[in-house]
Amino acid sequence: DLFERTEEELARHGLSCECLGGGRLSHRPEERKIHVYGYSVGFGRADHAVTTEKLKAKYPDYEITWADEGY
Repeated sequence: DLFERTEEELARHGLSCECLGGGRLSHRPEERKIHVYGYSVGFGRADHAVTTEKLKAKYPDYEITWADEGY
């Protein structure tokens, strides 16, 4: 998983991290849309509202939505 690879890379630099939850992204670049949804079986559900706000700051020309439903 992405978290495990990131955690290992940070550890090599003497840093640590904590996963606050997970989820999935549906990215449709041709439509300029990103949808954040779901959860991680191992880490639970992330706060998708926070994720969405960060994505909106990075991709202001995209329609970015979220929902707690889905896996």
